[in-house]
Formats: sequence, C-alpha cells, structure tokens
Amino acid sequence: MSKITLENVSYVYGEGTPFEMHALRDVSFSIRENAVTGLIGHTGSGKSTLVQLFNGLTRPMAGRVLLDGADIWEKPKQIKQIRFRVGLVMQYPEYQLFEETVRADIAFGPKNMGLPADEIEARVREAAELVGLDEALLDHSPFDLSGGEKRRVAIAGIIAMRPEVLVLDEPAAGLDPRGRDRILTQVREYQRRSGATVVIVSHSMEDMARFCDDIVVLARGELVMQGKTDEVFAHADRLAQVGLNIPEISRVCAMLRARGIPMDEGIFTVDAAARCLERLLGATDGEGASTR
Repeated sequence: MSKITLENVSYVYGEGTPFEMHALRDVSFSIRENAVTGLIGHTGSGKSTLVQLFNGLTRPMAGRVLLDGADIWEKPKQIKQIRFRVGLVMQYPEYQLFEETVRADIAFGPKNMGLPADEIEARVREAAELVGLDEALLDHSPFDLSGGEKRRVAIAGIIAMRPEVLVLDEPAAGLDPRGRDRILTQVREYQRRSGATVVIVSHSMEDMARFCDDIVVLARGELVMQGKTDEVFAHADRLAQVGLNIPEISRVCAMLRARGIPMDEGIFTVDAAARCLERLLGATDGEGASTR
C-alpha cells in the first residue's frame, strides 16, 4: 500500500526570470508504506526539493502530493497537521538546535502539538532511547555534544512527534564511517519498531544498498527508475548514464567472477559478499576433506 504518492509534480525556481530552473518535471511515483525508501541522484537532481514537498514545506507548482490518498493541500489552513504526520529532518540538522538543553530541544515539537507535560516527557525519553542517546545527556546543552550526538538529538526531536513518515535528507553527511553506520542502523531499527514509513536521501550507494528496501532515482528533475533495491542496482549501466554508480563491493564481486570465482550475482553489500565467500570457502574445505 502507498503512503505518499506524487502525481505529475513539477517545481520551478525563479520562474519567468533569466535564472529560471526546473527542479522537478512531471514527477510521478509512490512510496510504499512501512518500508525504508532511498532517494538517490546526482547534485541538482531535485532530491531536496522533492522531500520538502512531502510535508508541505514547499507547494508544487503543478501536480499533487497525496498522503494516504488525500491531497495534502486540499485544506491549506491545515497544512501544519501534515507536518506533524510527515517529519522532515533537514541536512546538517544539528545547526538547527537552539534550546538550552537536549531535553528541551527534543520536547519542542511535542510541545507545539499541545501535548500534556507527562506525555511530552515520555516521548522525549522514548525518542532519546530510540536514537541511542544516554539519558544522562538530556540535561546537557546540545552545543556541548559531539557532531554525531547533535545529529541524533535533531532526529530524536522529529521522532518525538511520532510521525507516520520520517524523511531524512542526508542524515549521515559529514560523519565518519562509524558515526554514519550508527545513525543509519538506529534509523532502520526505529522503522522496524515503529512501523513508520522512512525516506532517506543519500549520495552513498553503499548505505542505500544496506539500509533501504526500495530505491527512487532522480536525474535532472525527472524520475529515472524506481523499484526494490536489488532491482534498481541491477541496472548498473542505466545508473552510470545519470552519473551514479552501483556499490563498490558489487564491482569487486564482478572482478572476482571475471577471475573464475563463482560469486553470486546481485551482491550489493559487504555483509552479503562475506556470506557468499564464507559459503564458497566452506564448500572448498568440504571438498578438500572428502579427498583425504
């Protein structure tokens, strides 16, 4: 079942001026409910504009954005309610922290929802736990935290509103490999536990292959491809045409196959490659043992 559907959506910056730029052109696709969808494309492909349409931060100049089958702009005065249902974490969200304590920052959204104090506190603790923040940090200033911890505070502030859809624009940007892995693992675990629909924008093909169920590909403001992750990454030539690559581990596996090592087709993660190698090595050991 589709959670968000775009119907013939277009958006133009600087319309009618010498600087006119078409960010999106007649884009139509659906995002599956209760799944993690990755949104990929080269710089300038329209990804950030697109995610701002999901919760009404930006209004399409043509076409419709549907949430559970209803046009989010059908009642413009109620667009605030859509933003509670579709939570958007912008790129480098740690620069948007402003409260004196971590607790207050996470509580900001629930307070704006008009929730009672005990419910707000429960949501703050729950969100902090979901993103791996130690409870002892709740009364610290967010500005005293590490970059990765700040990022988790910002994400927790959106999760505390319990949105039906969580949209993250480059949530791991600028983090070291360990920090990136931790953030995305926690987002994936949050989706499993909550049943929310999650959309992740990223330039990392490895991250998309590892954490996403579905992939949407944009190029020059147009939809290029959409499908299950393995289906999309199977089209390496098409991705290369729009300036994208399959995960590096897939290239390594292809090189091994060219050298006669029977690596499986459709490997896009290091974990999958390791399992395949373990199986092949186990088979080799078994063959050797049988000849002794």
